[in-house]
Amino acid sequence: MSSLPRLEDLGDLAGKSVLLRADFNVPIIDGRISDDLRIRAALPTIRRLVGQGASVTACTHLGRPDGRPDPAYSVDPVRDRLSELVPGVELLENLRFDPRETANEGSFVEELVKGHDAFVNDAFGASHRAHASIVGPPRFLPSAAGRLLHREVEVLDGLRATPRRPFVAVMGGSKVSDKLAVIEALLESVDSLIVGGGMCFTFLAAKGYSVGASLCEDDMVDTCARLLDGPKTIHLPYDITAMGPGGKLMDPAAGGDVRQMGTNLPAGWTGVDIGPGSAAAFGDVIHEAGTVLWNGPMGVFEDPRFGGGTGAVAQAMADTKAFTVVGGGDSAAAAKLFGVEHEMDHVSTGGGASLALIEQGDLVGLKALRGAPSV
Repeated sequence: MSSLPRLEDLGDLAGKSVLLRADFNVPIIDGRISDDLRIRAALPTIRRLVGQGASVTACTHLGRPDGRPDPAYSVDPVRDRLSELVPGVELLENLRFDPRETANEGSFVEELVKGHDAFVNDAFGASHRAHASIVGPPRFLPSAAGRLLHREVEVLDGLRATPRRPFVAVMGGSKVSDKLAVIEALLESVDSLIVGGGMCFTFLAAKGYSVGASLCEDDMVDTCARLLDGPKTIHLPYDITAMGPGGKLMDPAAGGDVRQMGTNLPAGWTGVDIGPGSAAAFGDVIHEAGTVLWNGPMGVFEDPRFGGGTGAVAQAMADTKAFTVVGGGDSAAAAKLFGVEHEMDHVSTGGGASLALIEQGDLVGLKALRGAPSV
């Protein structure tokens, strides 16, 4: 991938107005931000711009308000927190209040860039989307990647090109179909792949095991069999934490037994986490790795009954001497929950974007920056 324009390429910014596309899509509960990581992650870029004498107008999306104003998705709490951290930076209202944002309409782009001298994209988590605020401004303004965006691309490109070996990917989540393209791309470069989460049951079915009432994509079984027959090692769990008939996730009082089982589950039983033996075995693979990419939990970790596998992987990631990358999304939330986020070498701010970059080798937002007019 050709290099991205950097902040230094924008030249002297004293007295200039800069439009900053940030990703401040933070969790808000009862009107209060519960985790301001994404705001703090943009501070190096903002402080660099302000320190150069630029006036900064930031913009972001927040949630999915369906193209119309909705007080539940107002950026007011974000604006308040931003003003505490870097006073004087303006923040526009939620971009997705206007349907022209996701439709990438030119009239909206023109409104965004009006009065600005330069554009900076620091919204890695949105850079895989061809939305107006991502791909539009570089058509009109000298543009650059912010510090966060540049670091994300640098780390993930390094995984693709020059990982320290052995390179191990840990994949979880619900469905093979959601991550098939990423898995196939990873199998081109990893030395081995660890599979947990709901998707492991389709792989186990491909090996002839009965998976009970577990999530299983029947139409993906042959695909999983093909992957298992490939040249790269795919580690699957050999014991499962399962929930019996009548049980409900997030509701222990509903009943239903929870038991440790092998990989043949009885009818009516649902696998919801890898078992302790598999968690230990996966940890051994992680400890021996040179590079580890983790994307996706090993089970329904939000329910304490089924968090053991994810917690074990999180701890193994913290303890290993390997270069560790957490691919955003649920994995980042798990790393935070289990108190190991600061032990990781890199925690991505964009789950979907990180997977798209690994799969495709580029993102529409990055292509837009490389095609922007120079200063």
